[in-house]
Amino acid sequence: MSPNTTTMPRGKKLIEVDLPLGTINANTGRENTGAKGHPWTLQQWWARRRLTACRVVIFASMVDDPSTYLDDPSEIDVERRRLHRLIECLSLWKNNDNERLLNEARYEIARSVARQRGETAPTEPAEVLAYLGNPDKNLKIYDPFSGGGCIPLEAQRLGLRATGTDLNPVAVLITKALIELPSQFANHPPSNPDTNPIGLTVGQGGNAWRGAAGLASDIRYYGRRMREMAYKTIGHLYPKVMMSNGNEATILAWFWARTLPCPNPVCSVHTPLVSTFQLSSKPGNEYWIKPIVNGVTQSVSFTVQNHKGGVREQDTASSKGALCLSCRTPLSKEYLHEKAISVSLGEQMIAVIADGRRKRQFLSPTDKQIQTATTASPSWRPTQAITNTPKVSALGFGITHWHQMFNDRQLTALTTFTDLLQEIRAEILDDGTDTNYANAICTYLALAIDKAAVAWSRFGVWHKGYNKIEKAYRRQAISMVWDYPEANPFSDRMQSWTAQVEHIANVVERLPASVNSGTAHQVDAATAIYDIDGPVIVTDPPYYNNIDYADLSDYLYIWLRHALRDIYPDLFAGILTPKNEEMTAIPSRFENATERFENLLRQTLQLMKRHCNPDFPSSIFYAYKQQEEEREGGRASTGWETMLSALVTAGFQIVGTWPIRTEQTHALKSNANVLASSVILVCRPRPDNAPMASRNDFLTALSQEIPIALDHLTRESHIAPVDLRQAAIGPGMAVYSRFCNVDTLSGEPVTVRQALAIINDMVDDYLQQQAGSMDNESRFCLDWLRAHRSGEGRFGDAEGLARPYGLAIKTGLEQRHRLLTANQGKVKLLDIDSYNKDRDLPRTGVEMTTWEGCLRMAWEMQPGEDRRGVDGCVVIAQHVITQLDNIEGLARILYDIYDKYGDSARAVAFNNVAVSWNDITTQAAQQWETEAML
Repeated sequence: MSPNTTTMPRGKKLIEVDLPLGTINANTGRENTGAKGHPWTLQQWWARRRLTACRVVIFASMVDDPSTYLDDPSEIDVERRRLHRLIECLSLWKNNDNERLLNEARYEIARSVARQRGETAPTEPAEVLAYLGNPDKNLKIYDPFSGGGCIPLEAQRLGLRATGTDLNPVAVLITKALIELPSQFANHPPSNPDTNPIGLTVGQGGNAWRGAAGLASDIRYYGRRMREMAYKTIGHLYPKVMMSNGNEATILAWFWARTLPCPNPVCSVHTPLVSTFQLSSKPGNEYWIKPIVNGVTQSVSFTVQNHKGGVREQDTASSKGALCLSCRTPLSKEYLHEKAISVSLGEQMIAVIADGRRKRQFLSPTDKQIQTATTASPSWRPTQAITNTPKVSALGFGITHWHQMFNDRQLTALTTFTDLLQEIRAEILDDGTDTNYANAICTYLALAIDKAAVAWSRFGVWHKGYNKIEKAYRRQAISMVWDYPEANPFSDRMQSWTAQVEHIANVVERLPASVNSGTAHQVDAATAIYDIDGPVIVTDPPYYNNIDYADLSDYLYIWLRHALRDIYPDLFAGILTPKNEEMTAIPSRFENATERFENLLRQTLQLMKRHCNPDFPSSIFYAYKQQEEEREGGRASTGWETMLSALVTAGFQIVGTWPIRTEQTHALKSNANVLASSVILVCRPRPDNAPMASRNDFLTALSQEIPIALDHLTRESHIAPVDLRQAAIGPGMAVYSRFCNVDTLSGEPVTVRQALAIINDMVDDYLQQQAGSMDNESRFCLDWLRAHRSGEGRFGDAEGLARPYGLAIKTGLEQRHRLLTANQGKVKLLDIDSYNKDRDLPRTGVEMTTWEGCLRMAWEMQPGEDRRGVDGCVVIAQHVITQLDNIEGLARILYDIYDKYGDSARAVAFNNVAVSWNDITTQAAQQWETEAML
């Protein structure tokens, strides 16, 4: 039975009723966002949602639940399972380009739309696309916070017209590059004069240039032309290096360390600040840099050695401070900040990384290499100031303007490639194409320059294990680094220009350009004037001050503006990205920042409610863990309270919540409380004639519907314990928000905070009821754990608790069942680690309790080479047959207890048992069936 069965009217979409959540979460967690051609690799953006998750949400928001058009429960169940199988396939990243599957999904959407409108849906793929793209059908997906463009892109992949808007011009350009430009030039043959890789010249394209393949070919060709032209201008700044065998090798990167004067007046050496002396820890290619102090010249130089000479144990710089390499005088963190601001940081080349025939070569820098690097003179510098934000820690070290993020050779390379765009544009036009197509190619090449800017920076990091350069943005911040690698733009690998262009082209040729077109615009969501008639809204709004989008994207904006201001004058009119209108709760930027954010969010949701398509639910991604707080009005979450209050105030009714997991699946085995990154809030406009309700009416309806919903979520959807409370908000708030008001007897309103507290209490009651059918020994252990957080207490208290269950502490719980220890007047429950696989299994004549079975399974599901995962749990299942059905319920209860205690390692172990329960019981049943046949 589905969560909202008792109140479900006909006309529900699948997302309002049921999803195969377990499989969706497993599949979306496996999406490789760094894979070749993945749209995320087009350009840096933050807090993107997995594309497969977006795809599933859009599809399920558009397709009818079978209860809409079928009456027989068994037929509904069969049809729903069919749609679930389709969704499970759509949630696999490997099916990203599976046209047969996508055509099937597009047909299901068209069939639902046609059914709703009394029409006959077309069946041929081309006709289905034309039907979905027909403006008269009013089927546009709209995302007012498009960010990295994931939602509009997946709407387009499903054959729907899509519009993405954002206040941030960088986000708008990314979305344009994903959904607008490729569809404008779908099936367009390349304009370059070269023969394409499959041997066809311009004019012979046909199906070979299907989608954006021709556009990608031109991006590669004109990217190569830019490299050739740039090398003629600045190639002398990137000389090769002579190897010991007399051959020349291409340099991949130069390794630099920042320097500051030593505070010791006797020393006063400008000491290099080195975070690690290890250059390469790759097996068989281990190298390190050895500092050499010259007391006469008061200088420090470096020589590169292999591991035969040993690795220096103590590095000289960290977040806590540094040491002078010459005299070992400490440089405090405060000194580093003060001196970096007053005298500015210097830098010194300390190593060279060259391209060997089979592996990286690590060399000591030569005077010629150092001198060549210092001769660079950039023709332009981005002189805009960095906004005061804690997300750019370099501000505390005297780096106040964006040009200081780069050394002069990096700036020279970036400005050279940027200045060449105008020449390339003229060349593209000379090759016989029109202005719009030339502008499109230049847009992608500008994005390649922008990607290069993130890689060619003083804030990149050298990864000694993989021998590669990591970009400046490794988190949602730009962190201060003491040493950095400088990439060679003209090598063929390791963040080179060719690598950046190839990343862009790989994305473009895999985009769904041949389906219906999309558009992207710069719009302030809180004050937007909708020019879209009744869109289906799917969006991912910002979360308070989690990410400083505008401040961080200035890094990207300064180069895009320099490259594309003539092509997109309105988009790049400002000196930096818009800050004053941004929907954020950054305290350093706004007074009453939290209140301002909440008002803007409420205003945006009111606009969405006013303009959304009433025939479809609106789906909102919300990435906020429900951290419970005890406050006046009950136990609830401030983050959830704000979002839900804004939705209810705006006139929405919440009809469902679905936690969609987006972490990699290996996180399930880590000792961390893993939250599904996004919870989907499914909403519909509340009818204008919605009734009022008393608190008692609300409680009565809630008590009838919440247990049904929780049964469905736990027993049919097998939702993870970590996500249960998030998911329970949906059916709970569906009850609350279907009323225009919920009031107490005294006339005071029942607030969202109070409603959330009541929902949480009902989840507690539900979990408590799961213990009712367990054996007495397990019920005692559960009561004892709740009463004694550490599992340890006085013997007399244990006896008092055991007596009503008819249990004996020593002879029963300790000696017979081995669930606890009782020594010196103290009783302590055995921990998970006491139940390893070699501990007396089975024990003759003693049936395993639910408690022991659950803890044994939790032990098997923890990380470790000796743990067997599901296979180990199946072995345990053979010894707890009569209590097997209770183990999943106990795992959910124990997850909840340890999560509240803040014990994430144990919580995750029990979460993993419940998440894997379907696999455990299926394999156990198969094994029993096999044994019975034998």
